[in-house]
Amino acid sequence: MRALWFASPRPDEHTGNRCCHLRTSRGLFQRMSESAPTMHASAVLVGAKAVLIRGPSGSGKSQLALTLLQAAQAGHLRFARLVADDRVHVEAVNGRLLVRAASALKGLLELRGSGIQPVKAEPVAALGYVIDLAAEDAARLPERQAQEAVIEGIRLPRLAVASGQEALPLLLALLHTPAGRHPGAVRPP
Repeated sequence: MRALWFASPRPDEHTGNRCCHLRTSRGLFQRMSESAPTMHASAVLVGAKAVLIRGPSGSGKSQLALTLLQAAQAGHLRFARLVADDRVHVEAVNGRLLVRAASALKGLLELRGSGIQPVKAEPVAALGYVIDLAAEDAARLPERQAQEAVIEGIRLPRLAVASGQEALPLLLALLHTPAGRHPGAVRPP
């Protein structure tokens, strides 16, 4: 099913908030409110699903986002595009968790030591994975419940990465794991 996201120039008639809409080939519409709650995180669309990258300040969220974009350029991933860096809006819509950038940060990525740079970005994406950097509960053999995150009532596969541990190889392994091998995993991008 093909889909097209677009931002509404006018406020929603029911809530008065500006929204992002999804028009699908079946003519369905889904909305994401401009007033959706924000969190300190980054998000990258990898294939058909976005990865939400959480962690404390300085844990490498922006660096991992950049590394995912570079992995796609190098052919290790079919597609990757920034959705948001530093602040994201998340909202549960029709059983999916949607993510988009905070208005002031759209299309911007912080490169430590180089400043804030403009990059191509997707306006909104459906989340498929959560990665927690510098996670205190990171374990070599994590318990099943530690492999899931629940955000806005939506369960997603979660990867907890210990402080100082390289996140990209672990994330690439998760993204390329066939569905069913990881709790809640979806098909690889």
